[in-house]
Amino acid sequence: MFFYLLFTIVMLLLTASVVLKQSVNQESHPDEKMVVLGVENFLRNHLNLVKGKKVGLITNPSGVDRYLNSTADEFFKHPDIDLTALFGPEHGIRGAIYAGEKISDEVDPHTKLPVFSLYGKHRKPTAEMLQNLDVLVVDIQDIGIRAYTFIYTMAKVMEAAAEFDKEVIVLDRPNPLGGIAIEGNLVQEGFFSFVGMYPIPYRHGMTIGELAKLFNREFKINCDLTVIPMLNWERNMFWDDTRLPWVPTSPHVPHWETTLCMSATGLFGELRTLSEGVGYTSP
Repeated sequence: MFFYLLFTIVMLLLTASVVLKQSVNQESHPDEKMVVLGVENFLRNHLNLVKGKKVGLITNPSGVDRYLNSTADEFFKHPDIDLTALFGPEHGIRGAIYAGEKISDEVDPHTKLPVFSLYGKHRKPTAEMLQNLDVLVVDIQDIGIRAYTFIYTMAKVMEAAAEFDKEVIVLDRPNPLGGIAIEGNLVQEGFFSFVGMYPIPYRHGMTIGELAKLFNREFKINCDLTVIPMLNWERNMFWDDTRLPWVPTSPHVPHWETTLCMSATGLFGELRTLSEGVGYTSP
């Protein structure tokens, strides 16, 4: 009985979240200008940060510009970027691996560059992985909830960068759930894991660039960090307000609207007490 009561409460909260989104959309008057992603801002205005340096890129299929050009491919062919290695998070560099499966190092078939897995034998880059690199660039789309592992892959990259004296550049991206609502509990001491490394709310309301700054300062990673900001993004924007295309961040998040429910469905999925639709393209 308690479980079904909990389920009902969570569903009501999700409904309220959707209503809140609709209310915000009706009351706001978003700028007609499209949001400029961090990667677009970087390629236009900040290439000086990697001039003469060997670059490692942490990304996956969600790392694209507004025209769906892959950041990995754009970096590889750019004459002013010496892309030397790729790093893949959970689901792999091309996003084809099932959740939770360990991934081995490989060679990327498109660029022929080495791909170091950060969701296999190692969660944190090793000295060997970083020995020929000067700067690590992170371009990956988060979904706005604490349990999504991409933000902790970023944190581990930052830890390694601090340890081995490398620079980190994070290319900022929108939080699909917006930057206003903050919901949920904090992870308690003794229960930290790779789906909750830090005591942040379950729905944290931050962009990946803001999280990088938080991790670096408040949790004392202290790496050499630069965040390349977006342009024209506002905190009251949900993903559809940005006018950007959505690329599935993993096989379980085919649409941006899925992120509205992930805080609940992810929880039930881990409990394994009922089916939350995993295995279908449109749960």
